[in-house]
Amino acid sequence: MSGIYIHIPFCKQACSYCDFYFVTRTSERESFIRRLIREITNYRDSKYADETVDTIYFGGGTPSLLEPVQVERILDELDRTFKLDIRELTFEVNPDDVTPEFLRALKELGVTRLSMGVQSFQPDLLEFMHRAHSREEALRCLELLSQSEFESYTVDLIYGNPEQDLQDLDKDLDLLLGFDPPHVSAYSLTIEPGTRLGKQVKLGRIAPPEDDKVADHFDLVNERLQAKGIRRYEVSNYSKPGREAVHNSNYWEHENYLGLGPAAHSFWWDQKAVRWEEERNLCGYLRGEDISSKPEELTTKQLAEERLMMGLRTRRGVSVKELKERYHYQLSEKQMVYVKERENEQKLHFDEHIRLTDKGIKIADAIILDLVTLH
Repeated sequence: MSGIYIHIPFCKQACSYCDFYFVTRTSERESFIRRLIREITNYRDSKYADETVDTIYFGGGTPSLLEPVQVERILDELDRTFKLDIRELTFEVNPDDVTPEFLRALKELGVTRLSMGVQSFQPDLLEFMHRAHSREEALRCLELLSQSEFESYTVDLIYGNPEQDLQDLDKDLDLLLGFDPPHVSAYSLTIEPGTRLGKQVKLGRIAPPEDDKVADHFDLVNERLQAKGIRRYEVSNYSKPGREAVHNSNYWEHENYLGLGPAAHSFWWDQKAVRWEEERNLCGYLRGEDISSKPEELTTKQLAEERLMMGLRTRRGVSVKELKERYHYQLSEKQMVYVKERENEQKLHFDEHIRLTDKGIKIADAIILDLVTLH
C-alpha cells in the first residue's frame, strides 16, 4: 500500500508563523490544476502506479481555495493512473472557505476526513498569527462540521504563543471541546527563521515564550483532551479511539508515498529506499520544468534512526524486534544504559517496545537526540 500527498500552493495571505510553501496569486489555480493533472498522468505505467494507493491527502497552502469541480478533475486523473482502494482521503480547509454546499460537494467526491486550521478562537491571537478567518467564522465552521456527514475530522490549535496565557488556552479548549471533535492536532508555536514571526523575533520586537510556559500549555492541552477521551497518540496529535490519522501515521512507519506539486516530498522503499522533493517553485512547475531533486538513497542505518525518532514520538513507541528485523539495527550497550536510566526516571517504558511516558514526551526531542547519537 502507498499514499499520495498533493500540495496545493495557494493562500489568501501569509500567516506570521508559516514556513510551508505557498503563493498568494490565486489567479493561477486553473493553470496549476492542468499542470498537476499532467504530472499525475506521467506516473502511468510506472512502478509507482503498480502499488495500491489507500490514502490521499490534499495539503498546502489552502486546498479549500479550489472549486469542487477542480478537485473532481484531480481525483478522476488519480483514479485513471493509480490503483485506488481508499481508506482515507483527507482535505485541508480554512474556516472562512467552508459552506454547507462545499462540505456536501467534498463528501460526494469521496473525501472521508477534513483537517481544519483554527489555531485559536481569541481575536487578538488570530490577528497576531495573521489568520484570514475570524473567531465567528471558526465557530460557524465547527458548527457546520458537527452537523455534517463527516465522522472524521481534525481541528488544529497552536499553543505557546507570545503573550498567550493559560486562561486564553483554556478558553480555546472550552470552545473546541464543546463541539466534541474526534481528533485534535495541537502544536507548540515554532519560530521559523524566514517567516514574519521569525524576523520580528530576530529584531527583538517579540520575545519567544519561555520553555516552562510552553510545558504548562502542553500539560493543559493533554489534561483537557484526555479528560474528554481524546488521547494523545503522537506528540502533537490526539484522537478518540479509531479516529487516528491513517495517512500521517503511514509517514511515521516508512510506508511509501508520492508527493505531487511544488514543495511536495516523496519516499519510496522497494529494493532500495529513496527520498526526493520538488522545488518550492510554482513558476517553474507551471512552465512544465522538471523541478524534482535528485533522489537521495538512504542507508538502513539512516532509516533505522529515522524510525527510532518517529516511533518515539508516538504512543506505541518503536518495537525492538522491528528495528532488528526490518532495519538490521540493535541498540548498543551505551544506548541500553541510557534507556534504563530514563526508565528509572519514569520518562520511558521499555519492554518489547521503547515508549515515552507523558513525562518523557515533553522532552521528546532531547531524549531522541541523545539516543540516536549514542554508539
